[in-house]
Amino acid sequence: MHIEKNVFDNVFYTVMDNKDKTKDNLKARQDLGVYCRQSELELKALQNGKLAKPKANFTLTMEQRREIYFWLEGLKMSNGYASNIARCVGMNGGKLVGMKSHDCHVFMERLLPIAFSALPESIWKPITELCHFFRDVLYRSARRYVVVDGDKYFSHIVQVRMNISTRIFFM
Repeated sequence: MHIEKNVFDNVFYTVMDNKDKTKDNLKARQDLGVYCRQSELELKALQNGKLAKPKANFTLTMEQRREIYFWLEGLKMSNGYASNIARCVGMNGGKLVGMKSHDCHVFMERLLPIAFSALPESIWKPITELCHFFRDVLYRSARRYVVVDGDKYFSHIVQVRMNISTRIFFM
């Protein structure tokens, strides 16, 4: 679950374009010029000598981010399913504060595809496939966790990763 929490944090804060926690930073944008063919995402030099980072197609607008945070504030889960996610919403900094691994697990597997449905389908679909992958890797059976066939899902996750890379960086 801790790997899932790390993946959740990286995906969530990158799509939400949180300046402190996003993986879409200046160094990543500089690497785009070297490794990828998307010139519209490369850093642009301004007249005053500073660099500007163009908005990426995999980030949400400020209004869409506010809608997600307001949706999370009003979200109610059944007792015992997950903690109160609404109390984790920090509207000031645009962060989810104090989420435990299980909360990230529930959010990643059940809520992330709903929350990010405003993204273009070419971005939303691979993220949803990633969520389904984490849901399928471990499933509850007879009161213990059973790991499913690794070879089957290894090839699937490689394909999902290629879809994400292709759709985001090489379009």
